[in-house]
Amino acid sequence: MTYGSFKGKAKEGSLNSDAIERILTNYPNINIEWLLTGNGDIEKNIPASVFQLKSDRLIKSQAIPLYNIEASAGIVTLFSDSSEAKPVDYIQIPNLPKCDGAIYVTGDSMYPLLKSGDIVMYKQVHNIRENIFFGEMYLISFNVEGDEMVTVKYVQKSDRGGDFIKLVSQNKYHHDKDIQIANI
Repeated sequence: MTYGSFKGKAKEGSLNSDAIERILTNYPNINIEWLLTGNGDIEKNIPASVFQLKSDRLIKSQAIPLYNIEASAGIVTLFSDSSEAKPVDYIQIPNLPKCDGAIYVTGDSMYPLLKSGDIVMYKQVHNIRENIFFGEMYLISFNVEGDEMVTVKYVQKSDRGGDFIKLVSQNKYHHDKDIQIANI
């Protein structure tokens, strides 16, 4: 199928049987009920356990505090003295791995994956050298000449050695940045 099958006048009509057959041939996991009616899951019977990491211990119900980090003077304040930081609200999502809190995203470095105003949840990592999974996304607070910087980035191994990590943006207009682990 080509892009032309879904633009102009073609997008106003129904898919013909040839188009449906080609979609199902190329994407065998597509749920035909979803394709025809929009009801049900997009994929066929894929168990939820496939998407869970072994380290994810699901909690049936938890109230995750949502913070405004600008109002609470940064994320370091949240971690060091949680009694001082007041949540603006609580988020309840059933069967989620343990979370320490949630904050609003600002900026566009992870666009289009994360947009300004989106909410990300975090769990505090105490031993960075041992507990970082390279290639995963993290909320990171680090020191730059005495100022706290808070960002959401992918963390990769740095070419500068084991004392550094590389912060990588989703947005191609933001450059990668190597930072010292000691400054986190």
